[in-house]
Amino acid sequence: MKISYNWLKQYIHVTQSPVEVAALLTNGGLEVESVEEWESLKGGLRGVVVGEVIECEKHPNADRLHVCKVDTGSGELRQIVCGAPNVAKGQKVIVALPGAVLYPAEGESFEIKKSKIRGEASEGMICAEDEIGLGQSHAGIIVLPADIKVGITAAEYFGVESDYILEIGLTPNRSDAASHIGVARDLKTILSLQKPHQLTKPDVSHFKAPANDSPVKVTVHNTDACKRYSGLYIKNISVKASPDWLQNRLKAVGLRPINNIVDITNFVLHETGQPLHAFDLDQIKENKVIVDTASEGTRFTTLDGVERNLKASDLMISNSSEPMCIAGVFGG
Repeated sequence: MKISYNWLKQYIHVTQSPVEVAALLTNGGLEVESVEEWESLKGGLRGVVVGEVIECEKHPNADRLHVCKVDTGSGELRQIVCGAPNVAKGQKVIVALPGAVLYPAEGESFEIKKSKIRGEASEGMICAEDEIGLGQSHAGIIVLPADIKVGITAAEYFGVESDYILEIGLTPNRSDAASHIGVARDLKTILSLQKPHQLTKPDVSHFKAPANDSPVKVTVHNTDACKRYSGLYIKNISVKASPDWLQNRLKAVGLRPINNIVDITNFVLHETGQPLHAFDLDQIKENKVIVDTASEGTRFTTLDGVERNLKASDLMISNSSEPMCIAGVFGG
């Protein structure tokens, strides 16, 4: 199980390093098998800053190149040769300084070095989005809003996040620790042997669900397999990309962001250990959600497009006429 160090710190204040936290957890019974550094953008954009093009002239020896004088906040202008068709005087741009290692969207990483390009000195590179791994576009350099401060790091501007991922070899009897809050709870106990620590859970006091407001009726037929199943009806939702902070949390623990609806269910799963699934009300026939085991041999196509033969022991979440997902395992 992957635990994000940054995410863990949302629930408990720790001053220990990721390696020290790993040792504490291992000694407390949650064996940490590895600690790996993670970055939301490979390389972390180290050595890449915001600059301003102060001068931009045609290269004397090449029709498609420009010789630019660029302010990167160091107090001295840098001369940079740029081949982008959209480079112009007065632009705020992204500049990779000599020594920076870039990880492009495609191809191998490369280091920026001082050089001469067709006889003119060049001390860096004005970057397109694909050259720093931000996207696929190579149509021209990235042009930033005019009010951006010169000299700030590109990592700060783009919100690049660095983290450490603790891989815990969780045993089946420790489902209580199969979440970030669960691990934080163990860490609190361990740290409190030296001095008191508090566990901080998200404040949800402002959220109130109206009683009996849902148009969906939930029925549990097999109470041996499922003691309780609860649902919440939420309307006026726009399906779109999740904010960067949410995407980064999921990427850090090895999940691929899909959209804000799917992503928040995965976030809560890894936060609390509680599986969630989001349904589209239009797809719930007769507005009924029924929890029961399957009939032996029932055919069910999961989200990966594979048709599966169900067993009589498989717990299913169904509408009035067909299964919608394998409970807590896989959607359909």
